[in-house]
Amino acid sequence: MAQKLLVIVGPTSSGKSALAVELARKFSGEVISADSRQVYRGLNIGTGKITAREMRGVRHHLLDVASPKQVFTAHDFMMKARGAISSISRRDRFPIVAGGTGFYIDALLDRVILPDVPADPAFRRLHEDASAAELFRILRKIDHDRAGTIDPHNKPRLIRALEIARALGKAPRTPEDGPLYEALWIGLDLPKEELDKKIDARLKTRMKQGMLAEARRLHAGGLSYARMEALGLEYRSMARLLQKKVTREQMTDELSRAIKQYAKRQRTYWQRNKEIRWFSPNDAAAVEEVVRAWATNSPDILGARTL
Repeated sequence: MAQKLLVIVGPTSSGKSALAVELARKFSGEVISADSRQVYRGLNIGTGKITAREMRGVRHHLLDVASPKQVFTAHDFMMKARGAISSISRRDRFPIVAGGTGFYIDALLDRVILPDVPADPAFRRLHEDASAAELFRILRKIDHDRAGTIDPHNKPRLIRALEIARALGKAPRTPEDGPLYEALWIGLDLPKEELDKKIDARLKTRMKQGMLAEARRLHAGGLSYARMEALGLEYRSMARLLQKKVTREQMTDELSRAIKQYAKRQRTYWQRNKEIRWFSPNDAAAVEEVVRAWATNSPDILGARTL
């Protein structure tokens, strides 16, 4: 019998973390973060990592589990997340996966097969001097689908995608085996104009909270500017500012655009999944009803437990 799993997805700034905490408190749950950068220690303000106060006593997993100097892969996430799910279930708690990194979640739920393609140091050296734009153009030619879901500015991921495409022809697709988990997919989204305003307001708040000072501390602690740029979005832009490649105003403008483009890519990614039930962040009561109705088929897992 497949393990039941609640999955909350959606674009950045849509309210996934807050909803996950609310549902975890209602249904004796614990949250597994599915964010490709919140796994790294020290990347707090820039990634919008949930704080202890915002957790409201709900236990969270897959936060701060890796050094930002190292690369944490989708396979790493899959293995650690499956271990967390097993641990949560053994303690008679309910696992809730929440995050915006679609490929991580699809890997966890076996919606894609992670490729058995080893790293090729010679291939990587050959492409290390190429710009992200050049790498993205090549990827778009040989694997258009993967190009539509990847960050076009992230050189390490672009090189890895090219490495896989070179070996397999294209990125691996959905497996045919039965599901490991019985997932209820909940999506949160807002109209574009409203989400854009939230993104700008959130960015302004994080700047006031000391996001730039965080980047300076990370660099002083040994995180190179090259690695910071590879981490993407906020850290890419802040690395450019700290190297005096852009002004503070230019950084804010380019970062606002980049985050909105990222939200667009997230939407595009999830549009392929027809199992997702979409809600507004203001529809928490309706989401709770859906979760409770789904849970009645397995009262031993959720039952009517509330806090």
